Amino acid sequence: MNPASSLPALLALLVCGAATANPADCGVYVRTNPGGDYTNPEDRQGLGVVEQYHFTKNVENLVRGASGSVGDDLHYTLSHFPNHHRALLAMARLALRQKTSRPSGAAYTVDCYFERALRFAPADTTLRSIYGSYLLAGGQSEAALAQLREAVRRDPNNATVNYNLGLMYAKKKDYTQALAYAQKAYALGFGLPGLKNKLIAAGRWQEPPAPESPAPVPTAVPPVPETPPVQEAAPAG
Repeated sequence: MNPASSLPALLALLVCGAATANPADCGVYVRTNPGGDYTNPEDRQGLGVVEQYHFTKNVENLVRGASGSVGDDLHYTLSHFPNHHRALLAMARLALRQKTSRPSGAAYTVDCYFERALRFAPADTTLRSIYGSYLLAGGQSEAALAQLREAVRRDPNNATVNYNLGLMYAKKKDYTQALAYAQKAYALGFGLPGLKNKLIAAGRWQEPPAPESPAPVPTAVPPVPETPPVQEAAPAG
């Protein structure tokens, strides 16, 4: 499974208390080479170098660091690619393990890493979805809702962000909104049934209305064939 796909379930376990970061305390991202936007194909050309030496499988899975501690390597990765989704997820998991908002080896709190990423890549809807889940885990439901609303506003046809926003509304027991975003997510092809099951359990699930059949296109009336000439029978002789 893609580590990012398990994010809502994982961050639901976070109890270390996320706190919104003060941007002034989070430093300024200085673009380096390699580095840049994790979602930009051109910037990602240098991603392999960073990941090979600092974001190995052992680092991502919090087993051991590659060049220093796990926190050191995650910080290095996020210093080059501030919106690196999997590195942000790993940093959040490390905070959970250490029961702190600033894991050892990290230069900033987890919230600061998200704040830096958002300042650099405000249009990254996956990033906003990840941050929304993290904020929700810390009990900041309104801040989380704001991130997910913005993600949907920027990318209204993204099935995952619609689903995550629906989950948020279901948690708040706003089932009207939860249903609307659930139906949108499933219409866009989202495959997990969790949100639908929550709405069924609450007695609020409704199948979306069937799409109206398009009006039949009138076909051109074929011309009436001419009556073939009748050959008169020759008179009997």
